Amino acid sequence: MPVVVIFGRTNVGKSTLFNTLVEKKQAIVSNIAGTTRDSNINIVRWGGFAFELIDTGGIINPDQDTLFKKYKGGKELQTEEEINIKVQRQAVQYLKAADLVLFVVDNKTGILPADRQMITVLRKNLSGAIEDKIILIANKVDSGAQAAEAAEFNKLGLGEPFMISAVTGSGTGDLLDLIAKYLKKRKLQVKEVPADPDKISVCILGKPNVGKSSLLNSLLGYEKVIVSPMAHTTREPQNTEIEYQGKKIILIDTAGISAHAHKNEDLVKYGVEKSLGTLRRSDIVLLVLDINEGITHQDAKLVEEIVEAGKSLIIIANKWDLIHPRDTKKYTAIIRDNFPFALWAPIQFVSAKTKEKVEKIMDLVLDLDAARKIKLSDSQLAHFLSKIVKIHRPAKGKGTRPPHIYELKQQDIDPPVFEVRIGPDDNLHFSYTRFIINHLREQFGFHGVPIKVFITNKPKVHGQMGLPGRKHAIPGRPAAVPRRYRAARRK
Repeated sequence: MPVVVIFGRTNVGKSTLFNTLVEKKQAIVSNIAGTTRDSNINIVRWGGFAFELIDTGGIINPDQDTLFKKYKGGKELQTEEEINIKVQRQAVQYLKAADLVLFVVDNKTGILPADRQMITVLRKNLSGAIEDKIILIANKVDSGAQAAEAAEFNKLGLGEPFMISAVTGSGTGDLLDLIAKYLKKRKLQVKEVPADPDKISVCILGKPNVGKSSLLNSLLGYEKVIVSPMAHTTREPQNTEIEYQGKKIILIDTAGISAHAHKNEDLVKYGVEKSLGTLRRSDIVLLVLDINEGITHQDAKLVEEIVEAGKSLIIIANKWDLIHPRDTKKYTAIIRDNFPFALWAPIQFVSAKTKEKVEKIMDLVLDLDAARKIKLSDSQLAHFLSKIVKIHRPAKGKGTRPPHIYELKQQDIDPPVFEVRIGPDDNLHFSYTRFIINHLREQFGFHGVPIKVFITNKPKVHGQMGLPGRKHAIPGRPAAVPRRYRAARRK
């Protein structure tokens, strides 16, 4: 698929343009320089063609040669400066792979020395004549009067600037037409690919510094996202689509969820909100724990959120390489004790750093996806109901008589939802609902999947005249009349 990269100095509106073109609020937008760290990637479909759009982090220090010498890839990123170096290295890598670069400048500030420095970066990293691979975009042109000011950018020697307003969307449709024209000219056109409804969406969730980004990189086999021991290094959800055993899977690394304050508190808050939004749109959640640090109340709250949202759950006990001695039974018991409402979730002990047992996670993802889509027939459930009622009679919640279960039906899949219908005046104890759920898991393989069961009462059937003492009437027939009223009725 053709690769189109958005590039420019900080705070020219790259992330706003990215969100407008992909028609999603994927990238975080703020006035803080260096907000974007990991490059945002998504597919744009327009006019029968598709391309991959990449929003890169802003280049803060264009003196790459001096800058990159300070950082050796083998060590961890300990400071903001080192993280910024890694952001720039990632941006440069995407530049080298680009078929087309959207070079964004700020029409309101005019040409700054940093804009000219960006052109130097482009000349170093783009092959061939850069004028053939660049569209110069003057952003923040919100009126006709401001359009005249954009002529200044002709001095950059990259041709006539294309004027847009990423905030309002003005000019972005014409920009997409221009991109399409360029891709056709270079024979890079790719026909539009329809969305695949069977994709499995997997969200990687957890507190800061538990190893979420390291886990994503280990699953992919290459460094997609920046890893650092500094909290909140990842600020935006990072989507990566892969294919595993014939199934398309979207892996989403999210910002760490923490209740503690941070110097960029607004960015952290927005990142957490996006993480929770990603959770609600996912099918399966990989909850990453730092098993070496122990389980906290924050982890338990995250599990509650996952269960409440009806998502499948795999508990990833990360940093297993730091545990000595390794006692799987002991640590499994600790996890189960802390998450009593998710005893159905499988636990996988891994080391994202050494990649130990990481490959087993993808097999678990496929198992849980299959379990979410199990559909049971009415006859299967009728047989199942008669069997469990013999094992354990339904327990009453209120009232004096035991409830009678008339039927058990599956109402939905992904996740599975069941309806238990009882008598009009019956009340079923909540413990019996758990009994039904546990046996459904055991018999039909709903492992790692939350099951919802709701109770309904059979409606009371109203007869004629409201005579006392009548039994349930059959619709369409007269209600049975007690014997003591028959003589009075004959008279």
